[in-house]
Amino acid sequence: MADQGSMDEVVRFTSDLIRIDTTNRGGGDGIERPAAEYVAERLTEAGIEPRILESAPGRANVVARIEGTDPGADALLVHGHLDVVPAEPADWAVHPFSGEIRDGMVWGRGAIDMKNMDAMVLATVRSWAREGRRPARDIVLAFTADEEDSAAYGAGWLAEKHAALFEGCTEAIGESGGYTFHAGGGLRLYPVAAGERGTAWLELTARGKAGHGSKVNRANAVSRLAAAIARIGEHQWPVRIIPTVRAALSELAALHGIEADFDDVDELLGKLGPAAALVEPTVRNSANPTMLQAGYKVNVIPGSAKAYVDGRLLPGSEDEFTETMDALTGPDVEWEFHHREVPLEAPVDSPAFAAMRAALEHFDPGAHVVPYCMGGGTDAKQFSRLGITGYGFSPLKLPEGFDYAAMYHGVDERVPVEALHFGVRVLDHFLTRGSSQ
Repeated sequence: MADQGSMDEVVRFTSDLIRIDTTNRGGGDGIERPAAEYVAERLTEAGIEPRILESAPGRANVVARIEGTDPGADALLVHGHLDVVPAEPADWAVHPFSGEIRDGMVWGRGAIDMKNMDAMVLATVRSWAREGRRPARDIVLAFTADEEDSAAYGAGWLAEKHAALFEGCTEAIGESGGYTFHAGGGLRLYPVAAGERGTAWLELTARGKAGHGSKVNRANAVSRLAAAIARIGEHQWPVRIIPTVRAALSELAALHGIEADFDDVDELLGKLGPAAALVEPTVRNSANPTMLQAGYKVNVIPGSAKAYVDGRLLPGSEDEFTETMDALTGPDVEWEFHHREVPLEAPVDSPAFAAMRAALEHFDPGAHVVPYCMGGGTDAKQFSRLGITGYGFSPLKLPEGFDYAAMYHGVDERVPVEALHFGVRVLDHFLTRGSSQ
C-alpha cells in the first residue's frame, strides 16, 4: 500500500514539475527536456532505468519499463504528458509557474493537466522500490512531449520510431478520468474515459476575384467564406449514440431513477441534471469555426480567404462528417484536413475497467463509477496505432464546488493536496492488485 513517503513526494513532485516551464506554443515551439530530466532522475533514484528520447532539440520524452511478476501477462502502458498550454501571469492569483502550495492546494499551470498525474505515477512506483513490491504485469511508463499540440514530437513520434519500447502493451491509462464529479444530492460520480471523439481540424479556402473594394464583386472570396462558416456554425448535427455513451446514459439514468429513453436523447439529458455535462458533448459530432484569415487592406478585395474549423467526430461517423462538410462548404469553398486523429472506443466490460472501478470504490465506498467518452483527445490516439486500448484514468477525489473542467487550460489551475493523496492510493491499488488480465 502507498506509504507516507509517497504522500509527501506526490505533492513535492507536482510542485517541482509545475516550476519547470514546459509551455507548448504549438508549431514546434516548446521545450520539455528539463522536465524529462527531472522525471528520469526520480526514476533512476528508485532503481528504474529510464530512457530520455528527443524527437528534436529540447523535445524530450521519457520511457521506462517495470517488470511484473507474471511474465505471461500483457503489459500495461501508463502515460502522461510533460508539456502545458501557455499561461499569462497577470491573469493569475499566483504565478502560474510557482508551484505554490496554498489553502491545501498546489497551484500552477499543469496542476490538473497533467503534471499531477505525472507526479502520482512517480510517487507510486518509487513506493514500490522502497517496499520491494512489483506489479503483476509489466508496466511501461511514458512521459511525453507535445500532447498539447499535435503529438508529433511526443507520442506520435514514439509510436512511429520506438514501437519496440511498448512491446506487449495491450492497454493503457492516461488522462482524463477517475475524478469526482458531484452530480447533486450527494451523488458522487467517477467517470472513467472509455472513448474519445476523433480530431478533425479543417482548413477552408475560398477563392474568388480580387479587386477594388469600391467595385461590385459577385465573386468575393471573403463573402463566400463567411457564408460557408455561418452554415457550419449553425448546423445541428444529428444524435449518434456509440456503445460507450449508451452505457454511460444507461448507468446515469439508473442512478437518477429514470428510464433511459434513447428515442429522445435530448429530453433524457434534460432529466440528468448536472450529470448531463458528462455526456452531452459526445452524443453528436461537432464543428466549430475558430480562425479567419483574409485580406491585407480595407479597400482591396482579396482573391482568396481562409478559415479553420475544430471538428470532432464520433467512432463510425467519419463518412457522415465528410459528406456533411462537403455540403456545408458548398461549391465555392474547398476544405481539407489540417490535422486528423482517429476516434477511439474501449470496452466497458473489460477486466481493466472493472479493476479501475474496484480501486475507486475501495477508497471511496460512496463512489459511482460510470464510463464516458471524452469530447476531446489525448495521447491515447497515438498509442492506439500500436494496438493499445486506451482508458482515461488519472484518479482524484475532489471536494464539492471544485470545477475540474474549468482547470483545464484555465486561469488559477490548481489541485487539492488530498486529491493527490487519493490518486496515489488508487493508482497503487489498481496497478498492483487489479490491472492484470
